[in-house]
Amino acid sequence: MIELPTDLPADLVPLAWLLGVWEGTGVIDYHVGDTHYEGEFTHRVSFSHDGGPFLNYSATAYTASVDGAPSRRLNSETGFWRLARPSLASEPGPGLLPGLGDEIARTADDVELLRNADEGFDVEVSLVHSDGVSELYLGQVKGPRVDIATDAVVRTANARHYAAATRIYGLVDGHLLWAWDIAALGRELGSHASARLAKVS
Repeated sequence: MIELPTDLPADLVPLAWLLGVWEGTGVIDYHVGDTHYEGEFTHRVSFSHDGGPFLNYSATAYTASVDGAPSRRLNSETGFWRLARPSLASEPGPGLLPGLGDEIARTADDVELLRNADEGFDVEVSLVHSDGVSELYLGQVKGPRVDIATDAVVRTANARHYAAATRIYGLVDGHLLWAWDIAALGRELGSHASARLAKVS
């Protein structure tokens, strides 16, 4: 059973099942030419909220320790998950610009009006990676499942080639399962990594 925090903004109810800290393991399986990237990794993912109409997201992944060898950081990423909806003049931004007029409290009825033709909710996910890649994902949440695909990818001048990605997140038997396909290092979009995480807090 999913418990909703009493201070949860209405916009976050469709994403509430993601809230918490999740830990577990996953596998990497990605081919680029003659190179096969493979192995196990440990993963920690956190979804939280601070009262705004978005989820705060952070994740870190490390290679699994094998035969006493130290684990190595694979990647860290941070970002924000939100329902796709028009911004209101009363909301702050861009930058540090304050909203105009009184803040408007959104209700469950307001959120219901955002349902798409597939009976889900459109979402926007913006992520920044420690390796110099930034992604904007668009997709939908429908029940305890999220499907997203990159709409834009920005790389720093020194970041390795990374062109596109898709991700799937789902709640299955109390565990957070995810799969991440990428188009990187000159290869077309293909399976890259997946994991099974348990909620730890």
